Amino acid sequence: MESVVEMKHIRKEFPGIVANDDISISLHKGEILALLGENGAGKSTLMSILFGLYAPDEGSIFIQGKETVIQNPTQANSLGIGMVHQHFKLVHNFTITENIILGMEPKKGFSIDTASAAKKIRDLSEHYGLNVDPEAKIEDVSVGMQQRVEILKMLYRDAEVLIFDEPTAVLTPQEIQDLMLIMKNLISEGKSIILITHKLKEIMAVADRCTVIRRGKVVGTVKVSETSQGAMAEMMVGRTVSFTVDKKTASFGEPILTVENLSVINSRKVLGLSKASFTVKKGEILGIAGVDGNGQSELVEALTGLYPLSEGTITLGGVDISRASIRERIHRGLAHIPEDRQRRGLVLEYSLEDNLILEVYASPPFSRCGFLDREEIRANAEKIISEFDVRAGQGAQTPARSLSGGNQQKAIVGREISHDPDLLLAVQPTRGLDVGSIEYIHRRLVEQRDSGKAVLLVSLELDEILDLADRIGVLYHGELSEIYDAKVLDEHSVGLMMAGVQQ
Repeated sequence: MESVVEMKHIRKEFPGIVANDDISISLHKGEILALLGENGAGKSTLMSILFGLYAPDEGSIFIQGKETVIQNPTQANSLGIGMVHQHFKLVHNFTITENIILGMEPKKGFSIDTASAAKKIRDLSEHYGLNVDPEAKIEDVSVGMQQRVEILKMLYRDAEVLIFDEPTAVLTPQEIQDLMLIMKNLISEGKSIILITHKLKEIMAVADRCTVIRRGKVVGTVKVSETSQGAMAEMMVGRTVSFTVDKKTASFGEPILTVENLSVINSRKVLGLSKASFTVKKGEILGIAGVDGNGQSELVEALTGLYPLSEGTITLGGVDISRASIRERIHRGLAHIPEDRQRRGLVLEYSLEDNLILEVYASPPFSRCGFLDREEIRANAEKIISEFDVRAGQGAQTPARSLSGGNQQKAIVGREISHDPDLLLAVQPTRGLDVGSIEYIHRRLVEQRDSGKAVLLVSLELDEILDLADRIGVLYHGELSEIYDAKVLDEHSVGLMMAGVQQ
């Protein structure tokens, strides 16, 4: 079969770590090739080499059978290669049209012809069912819509080889189905796709072949129609993986968090959350489901003190914290795994060890008489790195920016659980993680619950909500549904509530 891309014997090293070790892959015309591997296995690095973001230390790239040196993304685009990155490359105060044409602006005389560009974008959007408004600003659209803008950016540049890096990490179940359909349409039009994903269900649904990478090396390539999810998971992590969450029956205690009539006016000066009321009890996981952009951000930011309430009260451990500072809320026993690990979870220029004490640096044992105790700070980091299997090439001193997305996430989860909180607010806690890491973090969340702690889980992953939660509520247009016992709900019923159909 004709190969449109071949990468042969690729090697790439970073300080303290070999990301790609003699990797060879091939992409056939008109197929979807899945790249599967643990966090830090080297998948994104390999695709960044193909897209011209990194230069390989060794190895060759062949495009349409011709050896090619790809020096930058502009050259990759000219060769018909496009990439949707896991962390979006968008300018937030630009419109969707301005983002898509950035770097190849069409001219009309001496000015930029945004009108014709917007028309082309609208046509592409309608053709692929993306429902994007070319005039909207990025800062005003949901994370899921930003994902679609990245896809449109690639299609606008007439890419023939499309690289998707964790494309469904922020999408709802319905949006994921739509994306799978879009991918199949692209393939039917003769394009070829490389899909980096941790989601085995998606690989089974759309991929033709799957290449598995572990610790920077290719373990093997399989035909998806001839294998199983379990077999691919075992190839990826080197052991049998459980796909079910093992948890005992919940034993509820007293309420830890009580929210009454909580309303929030968001940054767009509209009511983002309206009169939400619920409790989270000791020994339970309360799951909040919903399509992205339906009030989750407003709820989370109000609870954590990042955004003021316009109405209502928040009580944590019997104390009203509605107007409390962020530091006081942390002191009262609130821990927060944020949705966006890079913008809200880490200071990317800081070392890993400094990131792991961000909320507690002023307290013993990390600070004494106003001076940081570097020995204690490093010991804390090494403990979390070991316990949560954070792959960091330079150990505790690794800059947070140089970690893979999944390892950044594991570091944040480790930091928040290490505070031994009374209430753990987990927002998209497994976004971008592989099945082995998901299994581990789910187990840690259940451990929190079983030890008598309260967990508030806000997730776009419906499977995650249904697997973990003891009770479930759904946010739709800023309004929280009745809270249901998880035993009486299934994927279909929660999906309908997410679409605004009350049960």
